[in-house]
Amino acid sequence: MNTSSPSRRFPRHRAAVLAAAVGLLVSGCSAFGTSGDSPDTDDAGGAGAGRMKVTMVTHGSEDDAFWDRVRKGAEAAAAKDGIDLTYVSDPDPAGQAELVREAVRDGADGIALTLAKPQAMRGPVNEARSADIPVVGLNSGMDAWKPAGLLAFFGQDESVAGRAVGEKLNELKAGHALCVIHERGNVGLEARCAGVRKTFGGRTENLYVDGTDTRAVTGIITAKLRQESSIDQVVTNGADFALTAVEAAAAAGSDADVATFDLNQDLLDAVRGGNVQFAVDQQPYLQGYLAVDALWLYRTNGNTSGGGVAPVLTGPAFVSKVNADSVAAFAADGTR
Repeated sequence: MNTSSPSRRFPRHRAAVLAAAVGLLVSGCSAFGTSGDSPDTDDAGGAGAGRMKVTMVTHGSEDDAFWDRVRKGAEAAAAKDGIDLTYVSDPDPAGQAELVREAVRDGADGIALTLAKPQAMRGPVNEARSADIPVVGLNSGMDAWKPAGLLAFFGQDESVAGRAVGEKLNELKAGHALCVIHERGNVGLEARCAGVRKTFGGRTENLYVDGTDTRAVTGIITAKLRQESSIDQVVTNGADFALTAVEAAAAAGSDADVATFDLNQDLLDAVRGGNVQFAVDQQPYLQGYLAVDALWLYRTNGNTSGGGVAPVLTGPAFVSKVNADSVAAFAADGTR
């Protein structure tokens, strides 16, 4: 696998960047194509053929440890399959859409993308389909990948995960849960909190914050906990936000417990120390690995993961104080 510098954002004014950048990929898996499509095995990365070029386009922000784990999984699959990877990202949906179009113009052999804002991806996805470029979905877009015409999807069913969290809160005897959404309009985050509401027997309310401003997030959660002393449970949608919520609860003088979706090393330490009750791990490393490998398998052997009709689930997997030690070494390596 050839690797470019770890820059996350793609210069939009340079359509040739995709051809020059060889390197990083992030999670996901869904290939585009109608039911009558067949893989182009002549261009596959098999013996005697040119190296396959795959571009991964996500909505991730810079310096986000979650996407680092997705990328590591993608890199592992690319190294195994002999793929040249390019990883680019933009949290702005219009910017992400343009990055997909650049990959199409550059003639990528496969594209893996996230569908956090499905409407913004509709046009670029259609362009990829028209160019006979297989596209797979990962991480975000569980309800959108099939309507969009993707070949496969790798990720967590966020509604199922949310319902599982709601049931867990019932076991913990919580009464009033605050579900913190750090990116308004992200379908995956909305589905998680909606799932919590479906199964949780107590009161659930959403709190919207700007995840790009950590200080503001801390202040808003602190103010909410001071305002409503009945909140005894905070559920966040990212490991870093869980740690922020712990600080906010302390600042507010609140006894609210904290649980979260997603995992990283610092969060695992917080779980082991009892500051965070549990984390729901969607296994981002696995998402990245499967997405890249699925494109390679489609090109080289005509395989379609999930038969093109069912997603390949990577979660939810609960990590609590009971089993935290068993994943500690993997978290330290940046793969969990």
